[in-house]
Amino acid sequence: MVVPHLADHLADHLAARLRGRQVLVAGVRRPGRLGARLPLETVFEGEQLGRWVVAQRAGWPALEADQQDLLAAIGIEADPELVAAKAAAEAKPTVSRTDRFALGVAALAQFVEREGHARVPRAQKETLEPVERPDGSGEMEAGVIVALGAWANNMKARRAKLTPGQLAQLAEHGVEWA
Repeated sequence: MVVPHLADHLADHLAARLRGRQVLVAGVRRPGRLGARLPLETVFEGEQLGRWVVAQRAGWPALEADQQDLLAAIGIEADPELVAAKAAAEAKPTVSRTDRFALGVAALAQFVEREGHARVPRAQKETLEPVERPDGSGEMEAGVIVALGAWANNMKARRAKLTPGQLAQLAEHGVEWA
């Protein structure tokens, strides 16, 4: 949503150095919460102001105190839900290419054992069976859903980049092109 006359509703434009770039920050004439009511799609003078406000509210803990004060002065405050969602997304562990390949091979092995062939349909998703944690605690890790069809298709398309060991693992499970 482009609001061409946003300037009529906003006053005291402030330029603030946030995150290493110049960003337009607009003050509100009437007391209120700019961040709470500004639509996400709002664009003002070419800046995606709505998206920027959401990013500031979500990243509040990472902002410097003077940046928080400046934003608070114009009615933008932290949103605990956005902060929690951002923290959860950042806490999600990353999976290495080797680990992703190993998950794909495990899903392929499960598929081949059940179906008797390695011709995986493009839309196939495999839920790996729960396994015991490697830390010896005896607890089980939940099953992981692997988009096996997409993975197999990607492996075939990128087969020139696979190592001989990876190709051998695929061939063990009956993959014809490996």
